[in-house]
Amino acid sequence: CLADDMGLGKTHQAMAFLLSLYEEGAKRPSLVVAPTSVITPWIQKMKQFAPALRPYCHYGPDRKPEILRLPGQRVILTSYSLLARDIETLSSIDWECVILDEAQYIKTSSTSYARCAKRLTAQTRIALTGTPIENRLDELRSIFDFILPGYLGSEERFRDTFEVPIV
Repeated sequence: CLADDMGLGKTHQAMAFLLSLYEEGAKRPSLVVAPTSVITPWIQKMKQFAPALRPYCHYGPDRKPEILRLPGQRVILTSYSLLARDIETLSSIDWECVILDEAQYIKTSSTSYARCAKRLTAQTRIALTGTPIENRLDELRSIFDFILPGYLGSEERFRDTFEVPIV
């Protein structure tokens, strides 16, 4: 979980990590899920600073799911709304890495975004957010349940062990 303030380089750090995966021989594609408003900046930054990642945008009405499985794909970018809409296709792929940008989108574990994100399989999972906790400590548990499923226990155990004593 990379939880730096805005403007401190979370995107660049994530790109550097992805580059290292492929330099070390990773073969499977990686997925970046982000709000629609930052997909284009992600692609622009990759093309400028990490063109070897060969970004592909899985977005819009003409998206072609078969492209996701082509050999040589490295980084696929999509939005949270399309993650939910295309979850059957996206969850059928064994990803090298899944990165959630603005991971506070899954802060409530009962939302469709959170449930869909947790269905994705990947060797590595990363959450990028400037606000890992906005209102309740349980929001952090939901993000960690994506990164390391079960690490902080069930919602009830987390509430009893951490949230109630802290609050």
